[in-house]
Amino acid sequence: MPAPTHPRPHTETLANGLRVTLRHVPGLKRSAAALRVAAGSHDVPLEWPGLAHFLEHLLFLGTERFPTGEGLMAYVQGHGGQVNASTRERTTDFFFELPTQAFSAGLERLSDMLATPRMNLDDQLREREVLQAEFVAWSQDPTAQQQFSLFEGLPAEHPLRGFHAGNRDSLQVEQAAFQQALKDFHQQFYQTGQMTLSLVGPQSLEELKALAEQFAAAIPVGDKVAQAAIVPLTVKSYQQRSNLLFAFDALPESSVEALVFLCHWLNSAKPGGLLAHLQEQKLADGLKATPVYHFNGQALLQLEFTARAESLNAIREQMLDWLSFFAQQDWSPLRKEYAALLERQQQVSGALQRARLDSEQLEIGLSDKGVEALTQILGEIGTVDNFSGHWHLPAANPFLRANEPLANAGLIRGQTSAHRGLRTFAQDRSRGRRERSPMQFSQALPDNNDEGAIYLRWQVEAAASADLHSRLQRSLQQTQQDAREAGVELTFSATGNQWLLKLTGLQEPMPNVLEHALKSLTEVDANSPRSAPETPLMPIRQLINALPEFCLEPVPTADDAKHLWTTSRWDGLALGLNQQTQSAMGLALSRIPGTPDNQLPAPSALDSRQLWHQIDSASSEHAALLCCPTASRSITDEAAWRLLALIVQTSFYQRLRVELKLGYAVFSALRQIHGQTAIVFGVQSPTASALEILGHAQAFIEGLPALIESHDDTSLSQHRQNLSDQFNDANLSGKDAAELLWQAKLAGHSSDYLEQLSAAISQLDRQTLLTAAQHLINAEGGYRCLATDSAPGAPWQAAN
Repeated sequence: MPAPTHPRPHTETLANGLRVTLRHVPGLKRSAAALRVAAGSHDVPLEWPGLAHFLEHLLFLGTERFPTGEGLMAYVQGHGGQVNASTRERTTDFFFELPTQAFSAGLERLSDMLATPRMNLDDQLREREVLQAEFVAWSQDPTAQQQFSLFEGLPAEHPLRGFHAGNRDSLQVEQAAFQQALKDFHQQFYQTGQMTLSLVGPQSLEELKALAEQFAAAIPVGDKVAQAAIVPLTVKSYQQRSNLLFAFDALPESSVEALVFLCHWLNSAKPGGLLAHLQEQKLADGLKATPVYHFNGQALLQLEFTARAESLNAIREQMLDWLSFFAQQDWSPLRKEYAALLERQQQVSGALQRARLDSEQLEIGLSDKGVEALTQILGEIGTVDNFSGHWHLPAANPFLRANEPLANAGLIRGQTSAHRGLRTFAQDRSRGRRERSPMQFSQALPDNNDEGAIYLRWQVEAAASADLHSRLQRSLQQTQQDAREAGVELTFSATGNQWLLKLTGLQEPMPNVLEHALKSLTEVDANSPRSAPETPLMPIRQLINALPEFCLEPVPTADDAKHLWTTSRWDGLALGLNQQTQSAMGLALSRIPGTPDNQLPAPSALDSRQLWHQIDSASSEHAALLCCPTASRSITDEAAWRLLALIVQTSFYQRLRVELKLGYAVFSALRQIHGQTAIVFGVQSPTASALEILGHAQAFIEGLPALIESHDDTSLSQHRQNLSDQFNDANLSGKDAAELLWQAKLAGHSSDYLEQLSAAISQLDRQTLLTAAQHLINAEGGYRCLATDSAPGAPWQAAN
């Protein structure tokens, strides 16, 4: 874990006008860049809506120097990195993360694609169809339409009321006037004076500056230009369905940090706060406050309530009462805790997260100027001096302080000392037990840094019903929020008969977080509150979320949490924990329900059948997810599958998205699910049926031998080296290594799995890869297809 760094990055403006922020973080395994262009969808000519978004897409389509297969996206994917871009109202962001030794070449590709895009007409026509598919999906997505309707209370002439995504009608690429507008927009804004480059990595500041200067040398030089003038919002507040919105026209410079600070405390569910009171009064079940827009003193604050529309007037009254209370408080303790949690977040963030945060140029905490801005914001909302007496500030986050014992650390309700899951290791040893503990403290990762990971698994008699699953998830919400603020990511999944509690991040708070989480989970009963209904997901996301469930054999469901806990069997894996943290876990381990079992079997492996699972979706679009597992759990098969996945990633995207124009959501990736390694192919399409999508995916798979043969020995060797580098200790983060080791445990591998995997990758050759491709074509590990349509018939079997 990198040591805490200075909260502010080094900032300067280079001689050619490029503004840079540089952050040296010793110990990071990767480097990242975030490039912000001060131009967005509200800055394009009115006659060409969507032009900014369209240009962002075009920039990824290759240059003369780096064609599509060698451009930034393919390069980053080939090195196991992350890359993306985003067009907002007044900014366009490009960002990527790579292993440090590959970072310079990534920056070179980013600068080249920004400075010298190819933008030929054929590329534009193809990419316009991609945006058309996005537009069709957007226009049919109720959630997207509700988000768009948020702005209906604003003046009609404000650009927030307009359409900016782009489609076949608005992107008239055949017209000379459009081409001139596209060229002019690129020349006006894609130059040094309009850009901020944020670099983060283990390199020294001098090295980072040299990289920034190399990047800047390729970018056209220009002065900062004025963006399109703002249109007054004029309104102060309005109601839109279950949302309350507050508009501001002339806020000071520090208003963004003030709004983010205010939203943090509005969103708190702790007793004494707004959400807790609304839940007690049964006015609302959920609240999400977000600053949805800000530019040049303008801002729009959204408060979204999970509530009936008829309750909104009462909610508004309570909200204004709480804001009036909040405005009169001494914010000093809240500012101190807020700064502490932001520093914790920064401490556990990877290079990409830090680079993106640096590009926002926000303070760490609420500055004195932010206090002045917040005072003005609350005044404009309409707070008053008198308010109800039942409000109080939220309790301090228990995980930001030194570990304290959890109150009432006795037995789990409804259990007795006869349950072995309640014994501590010391008690087990005192009884002369010789078997190895089911909680394995692994030495596979070093314990001399600040990070660690804990995996705790239960095998239960039945799957949790939807109602029980909702209650279990709701029970953890406050602990999850506090843990995240303290640098620990806490997740719980109940998938079939496999339940998993996972903690990753800073190890110092982990014992305390684990105690609270176990206490919350084991106190769930029939009267426990349920989670608020989730926002409907796009079809492909539904399929991805459902995949782990359908990679297990079906089991009956049950609703009795107490029975499932007490009859469960559990084991676990702790990684990277030092002796102090291990010792502090004693109380938490004594709280684990169920029977410890150090010989829990791996989750049942997929069979060789071709099973089809239909997932109902409210969308009119079709989606299919094809999961192709290895034929065995051997490390040799896994290594071959990983290299196959790396080779096909760009080609699959190119074939189905660019050439066949099936849709905008097209991907292939390697996944490990319950210890099983698989390549997953996914597509969502507004035109092709799930069966047609599957046909295209299978045709692509049939062509794998030819794709492999199209790579010469040098190319295959480079792919193998890129894959091997991903598992090099110098590049692999502790969090990623922990997840790999957990999956290895589920697959029955030994603790030297990472070394074995690296060795297996180094031994891969063309013939081994061709053999693996044939195993994939023959479905020797079986296929799982999740789709929005019904099963087509043989060889597919409709799953139970």
